[in-house]
Amino acid sequence: MAGLVGFLCLAVGTLAWLALRPDTYVASPGRPAYASARPDLAAGTLDDLQQAVTRRDAHAAEGLAADDRARSLLGAVVTNAESLGVTDFTARYVDEGGAVAKDGRWTAAVDLTWRFGHDDPSPVHEEVEVGFATAASTASNASGGQDAVRITGIGGGGQRSPLWLTEALRVRSGAGVLTLGADAAAVDRYATLAARAVPVVARVVKGWAGPLVVEVPRSEAELDAALGAAPGTYAGVAAVTASVDGSMASDAPVHVFVNPEVMGTLDDQGAQIVLSHEVTHAATKAATNTHRPIWLTEGFADYVALRDVHLPITKTAGQIITQVRKSGPPDHLPGQGDFDSHSSSFGAEYEAAWLVCRVIAEQAGERGLLAVYDRVGAGQDLDAVLRDVLGVGTPGLTRLWQRRLSDLAG
Repeated sequence: MAGLVGFLCLAVGTLAWLALRPDTYVASPGRPAYASARPDLAAGTLDDLQQAVTRRDAHAAEGLAADDRARSLLGAVVTNAESLGVTDFTARYVDEGGAVAKDGRWTAAVDLTWRFGHDDPSPVHEEVEVGFATAASTASNASGGQDAVRITGIGGGGQRSPLWLTEALRVRSGAGVLTLGADAAAVDRYATLAARAVPVVARVVKGWAGPLVVEVPRSEAELDAALGAAPGTYAGVAAVTASVDGSMASDAPVHVFVNPEVMGTLDDQGAQIVLSHEVTHAATKAATNTHRPIWLTEGFADYVALRDVHLPITKTAGQIITQVRKSGPPDHLPGQGDFDSHSSSFGAEYEAAWLVCRVIAEQAGERGLLAVYDRVGAGQDLDAVLRDVLGVGTPGLTRLWQRRLSDLAG
């Protein structure tokens, strides 16, 4: 009995505390209760968005917006989808990203799939943050009733924020290259450079001629957001080739992402070399290959990009030559830990990797270098492949490379 009394007292006390709390869910006269997330209604809104994008119905998409800013965004998403030839678009509600705000707004992870027409080999699968609000808390509650849910925004929250879903874009397509970005001048520039890079790469990577997708964020921060990376991750990196959703699947869509704050400082020749380097990664699916050591991946891309460029060795390998003059040649081929974009020797490591591939090509010809790149990429043992193609294993290649560095420094 005493236990029952204690329980009743606790229950009554709890109810009294709830009734007296200023932020209680108990509604007082004239004051509405706080809203809760409505995943069922949000799922229906996402179904409507899916239909609007699929049918290229910008007006229908705009009707799903919570406010003017979201209306403009959703209309742009449909326009982007049309320009990019988006297919296989789906949107599935996953889970809330946090508590519902007092005004009835909340964010949720939404599983999205899409594909850029014939430019992507398979659909992208990506969780993207989407903002929602109950219609009663928005200016759009007249369309859909009190129980409707509207979209407040797309992207953010530390998850990937794909460019085509977050702002109006300019799109250029031609010569096997699809280029997209918010800044028209930047898109035009990199579309031209990427188109020139395709035949540069095809001269070495036989049989490849695209398709290629190049994304041009408006800023370095937007690049980090597009790749779901921490702020500053790509500081100092001119461009990066990556699978759109971070997948390592062999058929994952791989795009080239430009860092406009670094690329914008380069003249056309420098930017062309960077684009040719990244296009080599895209053409050989380097971003989803885990077999090659980093010196082979990066060195081969530079080999292709610099193959027909007439620049003195003091320009293309100036940093590593200076480093060797100060402290002698490195005692090992460049490894993963050496490629730190925040390191002062970042450029020297790329030059060192390029020279390793130059040594292989000088000893075994370009076909020999290609054989090493392809066979190691297919999973064959590096040392065994080097002995078969070059006549020496990794230690022998290291010595040849060190000798070449010493000769250049001397």
